[in-house]
Amino acid sequence: MMGLPELAIFLASYLIGSIPSGLLISKSRGIDIREHGSRNIGATNVWRILGKKWGMLAFGLDTGKGWLAVTLSGWSAAHFLMHPLLGDHSVGIIGAVGVILGHNFPIWLRFKGGKGVATSLGVLIGLMPIASLIVLGIWGIVLKLFRYVSLASICAAGALPLVVLGLILFATPSWGTDLGWPDLAFSLVAAGLVMKRHLPNIRRLRAGTELRFGAPKDANSAKENSLQ
Repeated sequence: MMGLPELAIFLASYLIGSIPSGLLISKSRGIDIREHGSRNIGATNVWRILGKKWGMLAFGLDTGKGWLAVTLSGWSAAHFLMHPLLGDHSVGIIGAVGVILGHNFPIWLRFKGGKGVATSLGVLIGLMPIASLIVLGIWGIVLKLFRYVSLASICAAGALPLVVLGLILFATPSWGTDLGWPDLAFSLVAAGLVMKRHLPNIRRLRAGTELRFGAPKDANSAKENSLQ
């Protein structure tokens, strides 16, 4: 059960997550990213419309949001009185959920945000770095083989709970990780959110109309097929 300090951390993390990095970058370039390509504010659409440099910046900022929220949550738990049953790591999970929800459903944009992949990666880096490396590796391999960012994200999300379960059951103290069942519960929630946000992509993948990564920047095509 969350007390007022934990609720404050959740809300602060939500507000951090709701900073629309992709939209702010596009505005600085004189366009509204919500009117181009897939109309999504995430890093992939920024990359497609504005180019590699700006897409990487959006990805870095969205990843940084996740890491920052988790880090600040853990720091707050270590320095302020929290619920006696919650440790630093558990409070970090509260912050993790808040920042992902903030990115996906930002209050400033009528709750229409990104898909949470980069922000979830930042959360994993802060909460469970070994799991983040494994999941990022899976994402990279799938992207290399099939050239679909959406498919890579879906596969990485689906693998996350299995990776966390494996670390809970088989990791040794020398690995520097100490994950528990709350981490598995969080991984299921995070994976579920990514999957839900990618349902349109899943339909396009099945129909063969999803755009591959590196496809030409054609606004009309992107609107119809949209790699989000």
